[in-house]
Amino acid sequence: MDGSQLIAYAKEAIGAEFGLNPPVDTEALKAEDPELAKERATFVTLTLGGRLRGCIGSIVPHRPLIDDLVANARAAAFSDPRFAPLSVEEFEKTAVEVSLLSVPHPLAYRDEADLRDKIVPGEDGVILRLGGSQATFLPQVWEELNDFDLFFGHLCLKAGLPADCLKAHPDIWVYRVQKFKEA
Repeated sequence: MDGSQLIAYAKEAIGAEFGLNPPVDTEALKAEDPELAKERATFVTLTLGGRLRGCIGSIVPHRPLIDDLVANARAAAFSDPRFAPLSVEEFEKTAVEVSLLSVPHPLAYRDEADLRDKIVPGEDGVILRLGGSQATFLPQVWEELNDFDLFFGHLCLKAGLPADCLKAHPDIWVYRVQKFKEA
């Protein structure tokens, strides 16, 4: 998979919203490259000055890769509820990162100590589910929250649960990513 091309498609999708270029012709791209027609889950992360500016994605594959990428790029730029919509001035200085996710699989564990032994920091993306609450962190989050307790405490909070929600034995799913970042 050509990561630089995926980044270019994401940037084109955002740029088209500003009228800087034509919309991405997803149908033509799927016809040209069968990989782009395969169902894949993506995340698009935008950073401005090294700080998060938007991050939206899909956890499980449910549409063709190029369609998922274009939709998530636009959503990261304009619909992340944590941020105001990206301005054209910001766009010119924004770095784009694309993550292709593997299909998540459940991780069976007996208790918190067993989970600690099974999780691979820096490599595992984690989905936490408890009751009607759910949250995920990409593997890249380990770079900032590089301690098991810190990582899972923040993940519990992101799901709207107490920071010690691992005591309630939530369902844990893990996945890996192939990450592409602008040079």
